[in-house]
Amino acid sequence: MSSSTPPSDLPIAGEKSGDSLQHSAMLEAPDHVLSTLEKDGSRRWLRPRLSRGFWWKRRRAFAYALMAFFIILPHVRFGGMPPVLLDIPARRFVFLGHTFLPTDTLLLALVMLGGFLTIVLATALTGRVWCGWACPQTVYMEYVFRPIDRLFEGTKGKGGKPKHKIEGWRRLARWAVYLLLCFLLANTFIAYFVGTDRLGDWMRSSPLEHPIAFVVMGGVTALMMFDFLYFREQTCLIACPYGRFQSVMLDRQSLIVAYDPNRGEPRKKGRRKPDDGAGDCVACNQCVVVCPTGIDIRDGLQLECINCTQCIDACDSVMTKVGKPTGLIRYSSQDALTGNPPKLFRLRTVAYPALLLAVGIAFIGVLSTKYAFDARVIRGKGSPFTRQDQGTISNQFRLRLVNRTNETRQYTIEMVEPESATIHEIEVEKPTLQSNGTTLVPIMVEIPTKAFGPSGNADGKMRVTDDVGNERFLKMQLLGPRR
Repeated sequence: MSSSTPPSDLPIAGEKSGDSLQHSAMLEAPDHVLSTLEKDGSRRWLRPRLSRGFWWKRRRAFAYALMAFFIILPHVRFGGMPPVLLDIPARRFVFLGHTFLPTDTLLLALVMLGGFLTIVLATALTGRVWCGWACPQTVYMEYVFRPIDRLFEGTKGKGGKPKHKIEGWRRLARWAVYLLLCFLLANTFIAYFVGTDRLGDWMRSSPLEHPIAFVVMGGVTALMMFDFLYFREQTCLIACPYGRFQSVMLDRQSLIVAYDPNRGEPRKKGRRKPDDGAGDCVACNQCVVVCPTGIDIRDGLQLECINCTQCIDACDSVMTKVGKPTGLIRYSSQDALTGNPPKLFRLRTVAYPALLLAVGIAFIGVLSTKYAFDARVIRGKGSPFTRQDQGTISNQFRLRLVNRTNETRQYTIEMVEPESATIHEIEVEKPTLQSNGTTLVPIMVEIPTKAFGPSGNADGKMRVTDDVGNERFLKMQLLGPRR
């Protein structure tokens, strides 16, 4: 058969029974190429109906708790600082009273590795529970912005397509409410990066005094408007990579929202009697019309499914009405649907917790070695040593000091070894640093010539102490003339 000639049993684009249209090699597209894309390439706007069932009520309570947590957290103080502050311009990150600097590379790597392992473990055990229950996109879309849509479209409490065309003033009012909410959410989001105190000062002053911050705030608001007003569920289907990663993070024992074909098929259609061999599924299509991503859960596991449980609530409601047991669509696993017993202890559920525990222990170990301040000695530029008039040898160093506390500290620098060595601070006697401040202190160490060995080297030790008793000992190599 020629490659340009389609098989006779395949549908031909544009062909109809009884007409004489020219055959094309293009296959007829399905009704929906994607759940949000029609066969002609146009956008399919989703207006899911609402099913207020068991799972929806629990998700709503959890969603409101998460929103309250997100809004309140920046205003809480933990040791005089917010619990979370990602101050990127100042290159410092605060978490539960601890300040992390860019030099804490190992800690940052451990945090990122721990976060990745946590996501992988949670997915292996509970599937896409993050997407359906805790993702900000889902939480705000389903429990803030879709309710606003239903309010202005006249479908409050039930959802679905509005029966009448929406008046212009309703559209404008809806956009205005969207803009106000996105503005508030954008400012809350920015508070995690600049702190509520600085954000409050910016809001009370003219935008001309802080144009960059004003542009950032406007940009975040615009992005949120674009996401929640236009892009909507496509963020989950197209932009978010998590759905595509689930194929390697899930296994057949992972918890998913699933339709039970063994019980539901073949579906009842038309006026079939309950005892004619048909399954429990009555083909009511309610699981499809309530889905916020527009899929049919009866087609099996799909990357577009965010485990929102709306199909469970809708199906349980129908099963109750027709006198059938609930659970035709339920939380289950691929193995459970085929009759295989559950296995809690398997390679993923053993290896991931073990790795996560190891990362946690390593993080605590590294964190426990952190001091109230960082100190590091750097050899000065130029000649390795200098002979002084009084017969001593001097070495030039630079001392890098970083105050890791939230209070101003003053530091004392002195030599410990060799005992005959003395230290001279060139600029200030006792450097003072503000909270999270850093400085580079040039110092000169003088050593008697007799302190050097035949090779011209001597081991040195410096002690740096702050005004509350924290101290660091720093080792250095002192250079002098060979004997």
